[in-house]
Amino acid sequence: MNRKLKNSELNRKDVAQFKEATKTPLIIVLDNIRSLNNIGSVFRTADAFLIEKIYLCGITAQPPHRDIQKTALGATDAVDWEYVEDIIALSRKLKQENVLLCAIEQAEDAVLLQDFKPESTNKYALIFGNEVKGVQQEVVSLSDTVIEIPQFGTKHSLNISVSAGICIWEFFSKMT
Repeated sequence: MNRKLKNSELNRKDVAQFKEATKTPLIIVLDNIRSLNNIGSVFRTADAFLIEKIYLCGITAQPPHRDIQKTALGATDAVDWEYVEDIIALSRKLKQENVLLCAIEQAEDAVLLQDFKPESTNKYALIFGNEVKGVQQEVVSLSDTVIEIPQFGTKHSLNISVSAGICIWEFFSKMT
């Protein structure tokens, strides 16, 4: 029978060890995210998979905030993040730095997530948009690729933190 591990057996990094650790070459961009709980949840997932950085854009709230911390559980101290109001300017800057922009969206000619093959020699930015409106069209147009998470039910809509978790895991598992 399997024994559940104690917290002391999990080999958790402290914040200093996290900062020094080799990061997954993945950047997360959250644009106009309304839910502070979603923001905190994305931070926690980014911490779990050693994500390089999170950019918060538009109306997306910034740490420190009680409602972000409620779900982040301290991940905002470990994961590097930066607020950039204008996602268009950020997208152009990242492209100049040879970061490949991947809008996570339902769009014409989108690549299904399971079919996308990230290369470990590249750095990617996964862009997630507003819970209702999605990724802005101008950002979709600037992106190097649009990636769609296939869905088979009646809603064809996932919570932003769930979408981020699915995409981060898919990229992480294919890049390591």
